[in-house]
Amino acid sequence: MIYQKSQNELPRIPNGEVDVLLLRDNIYESVRADILACRLAPGEEVREQVLAARYAVSRAPVREALLRLEKERLVTVSPRQGYRINRISLSDAADLFEMRSVLEPACASAAASRADSDILRGLDAFRRLPKRRDFIEYNRAFHAAIAHAGGNQRMAETVCQLIEQSERLVRVRIDSIKGRDTSELVAEHVAIIDAIQERDARRAARIVREHVQRAGKRILASLSQSAIVS
Repeated sequence: MIYQKSQNELPRIPNGEVDVLLLRDNIYESVRADILACRLAPGEEVREQVLAARYAVSRAPVREALLRLEKERLVTVSPRQGYRINRISLSDAADLFEMRSVLEPACASAAASRADSDILRGLDAFRRLPKRRDFIEYNRAFHAAIAHAGGNQRMAETVCQLIEQSERLVRVRIDSIKGRDTSELVAEHVAIIDAIQERDARRAARIVREHVQRAGKRILASLSQSAIVS
């Protein structure tokens, strides 16, 4: 017989420690969001005390956030010199889209094969770009929805991280997409939705792969003209 602890016997985390953990996560998310939105620019030098003042916290959670972000290749830690927001590398950007072109078709195929009907119907929300909604946010939400619809949460989390890092590439060259007609991209999303809802796994994977590869070519071509890209 397997003994299971009752709820009352489970170890409890003191409220103070919970607050500390929440603070650490909140600061990590805030710094990460500022990097991905280019509010902390590629190549910019940052210091713990400056960021601590920016987020109105002590230096400890800032230091932990920066060390976590180093593992995501968003920050470089220089001993005794501080930190630098990583510049965007064309080779790294190409690697990012190559990973997306492998993982996202797999998610779409899985969604077409096994997602329940309610999840598939929920994709209809992405058949049009809502008025006054930022296209980048809409695009992120669409690709994240497809990733999660596949049902493999580990893969979905990885895909979502790649999508968020892709946004940084777009925002670096935001001038190149301002005023652009996004109807063609939305139409590609609709084609993906159609294939998944019709449970055509092979077609869904193919369309997603082509969609991601086209996006990669556009963004890499645009980045190659930027002075802050190495």
